[in-house]
Amino acid sequence: MSRADVIKRYSNGGPLLVYATCELPDDKVDHPIGPGEWTIRQVIAHLVDSDLNGAERMKRVIAEENPTLMAYDESAWATRLDYANAPIADAVEMFATNRRWMTRILHTLSDQDFARRGTHSETGVVTLASLLAKYITHLDHHLLYLYGKRSNLGTALPPRYTAQ
Repeated sequence: MSRADVIKRYSNGGPLLVYATCELPDDKVDHPIGPGEWTIRQVIAHLVDSDLNGAERMKRVIAEENPTLMAYDESAWATRLDYANAPIADAVEMFATNRRWMTRILHTLSDQDFARRGTHSETGVVTLASLLAKYITHLDHHLLYLYGKRSNLGTALPPRYTAQ
């Protein structure tokens, strides 16, 4: 897959999340599927915070020489940042806007830039290319989760929906 193809996959994340969250009934977004599982609202809040962290990490790798990239406790964030009451529309808009912003930056970079490195506080050395791949697959993972939650709650996606 070419660099342009990878950037396109990343940039498609915003419209994909818009689609995955379209026509969500308010009475279904706060029902966990099982004990200890997040609700749809919490998953969406997690996605936006994770993506904002990912963008910050990628920007550090682009702009700084071997920056330290700090880990964070996603469970603590979910609790302390009140994911249970996060506004879904705002979270989806922020996610899509962040992806557009980062896509603009990624298009300006060379192949050498994608080899730039940072050091993650838990996982060690990472490249810009590996971070980009991580955030593409992170969204893919949670989209499958969201589709499954929607199906289990009887809120399947509408056919022929077109993201704007």
